[in-house]
Amino acid sequence: MTAAVLAPSRRSFLAGGASLAALALAGCATQRMKSVETPQFSQYYLSMYGPLPNEKFPVPAIDLTKLDPNMFRTEVPDPTGERPGTIVVNTSERHLYLVQEGGQAIRYGVGIGREGFAWQGKAKVGRKAEWPVWTPPKEMQVRQPETAQYANGMPPGLTNPLGARAMYIYQDGRDTLYRLHGTLEVWSIGQAVSSGCVRLLFHDIIDLYGRCPVGTPIVVNS
Repeated sequence: MTAAVLAPSRRSFLAGGASLAALALAGCATQRMKSVETPQFSQYYLSMYGPLPNEKFPVPAIDLTKLDPNMFRTEVPDPTGERPGTIVVNTSERHLYLVQEGGQAIRYGVGIGREGFAWQGKAKVGRKAEWPVWTPPKEMQVRQPETAQYANGMPPGLTNPLGARAMYIYQDGRDTLYRLHGTLEVWSIGQAVSSGCVRLLFHDIIDLYGRCPVGTPIVVNS
């Protein structure tokens, strides 16, 4: 009688086995969930793209999980062959290179003009501005009537389309109406979405702006 109480029935054994299997599967699921946790970034990039509280309009940190690591600012062997100090935008790569001495270049991820709005050629930085006013071109005001409210200029700020800095592209001494400028739309870096301008993360345009004087040559190609 005692033995009968102590010995598990086939039904209870199977039930127990099912419970253990469920626990084991739960353990596997937990491990799988852990394996896809938020990526860990080095302190180097966390600092590079961290908050900028001393700007005129404090800039928040970039959510690096929303940025392709191939778009992070980095130093690479110069692939352009241009002389040091030249800005080269490779539209097919979605990269901007600032050529350095010694065969190196600083590479930045960029967003470029969508089909029909892209610009290519050789030019120069004709003007620079920190926290610029944005005035939509007349053609844009016709194409996008909602921008007409800023015909006299949109004040600077985090939501201003030019962002924290703008570098104005001039060709033969004339404003092309194209810019290198900042954006907080992290998702747009690496994409062809703009009205022709080359957009960089706020942190990257601030860095580039500080390295390039008026007169810096610019090459935009595919």
